[in-house]
Amino acid sequence: MAISMTHLFVTIMLLAAHTALAETNMLQDLCVADLKGSKVNGYPCKDPSQVTPEDFYYMGLANAADTSNTSMGSAVTAGNVEKIPGLNMMGTSMSRIDYAPGGLNPPHLHPRASEAIFVLEGSLFVGFLTTSGKLISKHVNKGDQNPNKTPASVIAAFDSQNPGTQSVGPSLFGANPPIPDDLLAKAFSLGTNDIQNIKGKFQPKK
Repeated sequence: MAISMTHLFVTIMLLAAHTALAETNMLQDLCVADLKGSKVNGYPCKDPSQVTPEDFYYMGLANAADTSNTSMGSAVTAGNVEKIPGLNMMGTSMSRIDYAPGGLNPPHLHPRASEAIFVLEGSLFVGFLTTSGKLISKHVNKGDQNPNKTPASVIAAFDSQNPGTQSVGPSLFGANPPIPDDLLAKAFSLGTNDIQNIKGKFQPKK
């Protein structure tokens, strides 16, 4: 009897898991975001009669962004659900990142997505860290160009309609309320004065 009940329990759990997975699939052709509606886990669907071709069209990725007024020499143009409402519930989005010569996109995370990039112009040094601290990196380029002397542009693809971006430096040293200095000092083997100096670089300009 115990064995039969175990088998029954496992079968029920497998069916429940299958049902839960199945319900995450789209149950209609599209769900164009109503950006004015209440946001829970994504946007509610726009009335289908109000859907237009413009809901699936965005010119923002076509042209390079101005990087001259950025502190890191890079500019990100997002093509997510907030710019392309037709991406709602589709689990995909794109961004364009433009770099000045020698520009940097600071270390960051995308908490809701994986990322793949395609180089449009120039050459870039890209990589990521594993949980064991191993750096996996490579110079990727279009042609044989010097990343320190020429601009560069990439298209980044995500498996999320709104991947989110969390920059490591501002998140740690510009948190609000702030992370206590002594905790950061211990974590990074630095003095509290060093931590305060670093925090000063991430404070909003008045």
